[in-house]
Amino acid sequence: MFSFLLKRIAYGILVLAGVVVVVFFLFQGFGDPARLVLGQTGDSATIQNVRKELALDQPRWKQFLFYLNDVSPISINTEKEIQEKHLRGFFIGGNEKLGIKIPYLRRSYQSKKQVTEILMEALPGTIILSFTAMLLAILLGIPLGILSAVKQNTWLDSSAVFTSVLGISAPSFFIGIVIAYIFGFVLHKYTGLYMTGSLYEYDPVTGKHLALQNLILPAITLGIRPMAIITQLTRSTMLDVLHKDYIRTAYAKGLSKSAVVWKHALPNALNPVATAVTGWFAELLAGTFFIEYIFNWKGIGKVTVDALENLDFPVVMGSVLITASFFVIVNIVADILYTVIDPRVKLTD
Repeated sequence: MFSFLLKRIAYGILVLAGVVVVVFFLFQGFGDPARLVLGQTGDSATIQNVRKELALDQPRWKQFLFYLNDVSPISINTEKEIQEKHLRGFFIGGNEKLGIKIPYLRRSYQSKKQVTEILMEALPGTIILSFTAMLLAILLGIPLGILSAVKQNTWLDSSAVFTSVLGISAPSFFIGIVIAYIFGFVLHKYTGLYMTGSLYEYDPVTGKHLALQNLILPAITLGIRPMAIITQLTRSTMLDVLHKDYIRTAYAKGLSKSAVVWKHALPNALNPVATAVTGWFAELLAGTFFIEYIFNWKGIGKVTVDALENLDFPVVMGSVLITASFFVIVNIVADILYTVIDPRVKLTD
């Protein structure tokens, strides 16, 4: 297990290193960051000062090393840099200090706030939306898959399969627009739901308050695709398990159909479903970008799209790195959980 974890962590670090390289050279080549910071009214002298402050007067390879030093958890910084960048961590040494720190994602061009602070404010909204969507997908997908398997070749089975295929095939952004229009606009007086809204709303009289009703439509939209996949996967594994010898033995002992299905067949059919759920949670964290934008839900996706519109590349770069980190962490957790759920699976290098 320990060797497996070390190798998976090493692979994850290599993946993140590749993401850092791609992100830097992709976004650093667009526009002039100094001009983005000052706008079109900045004079040439001020622009040159900003370029020097951001190390844009240095060769590209040196700019990359500076960026790598910023985003790396292990870095070398001067006392002045530690104070100016508000780095948090443990540092040792003289003027040039070696330290273990929280990665520094730099500052927003537009708001001048630290990118980490901006993204951490938005992250809870994305996590809550993803958790709710996955919970809906599990609560609906597994029973539908079981029903489809138990009622194989009936209209219930055909309906469940057709619905799941439709859910997988339809683009999420299209489903989001349709759901927002129908339930948030056309049927608003019946549903009481709005086309847009975040987890918290601000009222000039009462101030900030929780608005859970705004979570319903984006969570349903985001949960449709994983629900469809869970339904099909549950149906497939249940059909396989229901034809095993021990299921026939359970029926021969006189056990009821519900006892056989829920106590004997389902636990053995959930292994691949559990793995899919874990993997899909990472997909949801990345897939919320368009859904958050459509429903104006404040999360990392909405913040990232707004930053792209404003050419605020440090925010975009930081968002990509955080999303990639979630993918790596969740995939490692999925590998471990698979062996916990199914002891027959052995960890291999």
